[in-house]
Amino acid sequence: MSGVQTRKASARCKACGRSHRPMEAHMKKRTARLVAASIAVVLVALGAHALSAQPAAFKRTVLQKADLSTPGREVVQALVEIPGGVRPGKHTHPGEEIGYVLDGTLVVWVEGRPAVTVKAGDSFFVEAGRPHETTNEGTTVAKILATYMVEKGKPLATPLPY
Repeated sequence: MSGVQTRKASARCKACGRSHRPMEAHMKKRTARLVAASIAVVLVALGAHALSAQPAAFKRTVLQKADLSTPGREVVQALVEIPGGVRPGKHTHPGEEIGYVLDGTLVVWVEGRPAVTVKAGDSFFVEAGRPHETTNEGTTVAKILATYMVEKGKPLATPLPY
């Protein structure tokens, strides 16, 4: 029988009924599934941790708006709530801001001035277009009654890069 090639019959896999090396093929698939599942668990855990680590953002609720006697200008009054540990970021307004602290303690930085700490009952003033930031370094929500005399139709605040 020279010239005739014969093939050894390979064992049939008990798991799938195919002819292959059963342990090797199924172990590779099983390992790949375990690795994929492990990666998914880690990604979900990291995502949940990142979300829980982010402090709640500050909130600005407009209470009222009215046109001023100066054409093209309006007054906007808002309740600003800054949770403990939150730094809303440097920004400007298209007009003046007067803030009255209702609750909590804040650090107010206005460009060109030293930062000041204000508490309930204190007020502060920010000139039009002046970069500034109000940070709550405490652990409770701080509240400000903010009054803005601004150019009508412009965004109330413009964020600035650090």
